Amino acid sequence: MEINQIAKDIHQNVIKWRRDLHQVPEIGFALEQTSQYVRQRLDELGISYHVAAETGVVGLIEGESAGPTLALRADMDALPIVEETGLSFASTNGNMHACGHDAHMAMLLGTAKMLNELRPQLKGNVKLLFQPGEEGHGGAEKMIADGCLENPRVDAAVGLHIGQIFPEVGNGQIGICEGPILAAATKFAVNVLGKSTHGALPHLGVDAITTASEIILALQKIVSREVDPLSPAVFTVGKIEGGESFNIVTPKVNFIGDFRSLDDSLRQFISRRLVELCHSIAEANRAEAEVEFLGGYPPTVNDSGIVPRVIEAAETVIGADNIIEVKRPNMGTEDMSLYLQKVPGAFFVLSTGNPEKGITYPHHNSRFDLDEDVLWIGPAIFTRFALDYLG
Repeated sequence: MEINQIAKDIHQNVIKWRRDLHQVPEIGFALEQTSQYVRQRLDELGISYHVAAETGVVGLIEGESAGPTLALRADMDALPIVEETGLSFASTNGNMHACGHDAHMAMLLGTAKMLNELRPQLKGNVKLLFQPGEEGHGGAEKMIADGCLENPRVDAAVGLHIGQIFPEVGNGQIGICEGPILAAATKFAVNVLGKSTHGALPHLGVDAITTASEIILALQKIVSREVDPLSPAVFTVGKIEGGESFNIVTPKVNFIGDFRSLDDSLRQFISRRLVELCHSIAEANRAEAEVEFLGGYPPTVNDSGIVPRVIEAAETVIGADNIIEVKRPNMGTEDMSLYLQKVPGAFFVLSTGNPEKGITYPHHNSRFDLDEDVLWIGPAIFTRFALDYLG
């Protein structure tokens, strides 16, 4: 309960930090103001750090004696969305923290403040990973390449996400499970190349539009007819471009999309079938198809040894009744998955939706908001887990 009280004592700091960061949302790796703000707070706390992944920040709290190293991670980047929340601290720069990363950073700063004061109780180290570029920019990969899991070597990693990701997880509760909690996703682009001709003379050309249409319909059948219906998977073509005029047979069409699954072998199977179908259908129509994979994330898989320890820590903070075991993973993605491929760890959800306050909009919505009253819970759980893990 002492940890709870300390977390509640700094709750207003966490809210202030969240609101300050909410006003300066930045995209990808171009996080100059955001990174500077985080570094200034760490300077005030007397916590050493270095910069990684261009604008990321890796803080280090060294315990009083030797032991393992725990990494705690928060993402930093925002989205190119014009905010419509009407909040007094709303962004005005055309971007928006519509995914809650402002709260993630604020809670990790709160955790840093708590653990720094409790440093004599730590037998080992805590790394604070403030990561840029989570929203599809490959930030975790670059952080890892820049050595954030080394010197000292990280033995476990834990992170959280706020919002309303799982409907069964109520306000102020956490959702967690062993194994996959979020899906793998792969983004792709396809160019279909035909031959232009006048619409009155279709036999002299190769129609890229009809060819692309056949390809897209066939790709949808990968999930409906080639994947075990008990294996979650989803395939989306989200954008298609092509055409010159109403009476011209179009020589080029391109489309982009992604596919998601909870199993990496299924991800590889869909990748292979996508290429095969694009090439064979294009060939059957005397066209060509170029397929490019634009990156993605593996599934976010929680370690069976770390999850029970996170649950135990969370129970001391909010009670066992507020720990919800997630039964069905969400098909969203997170590049926390890349850290969890390297070291054992866990990723959990802290629900910050509150219908009584009108806080119901989903992530990536221009009216997305969160219930600040529960933000003390994140630092409390992080701190309790760190003390247990390093004790």
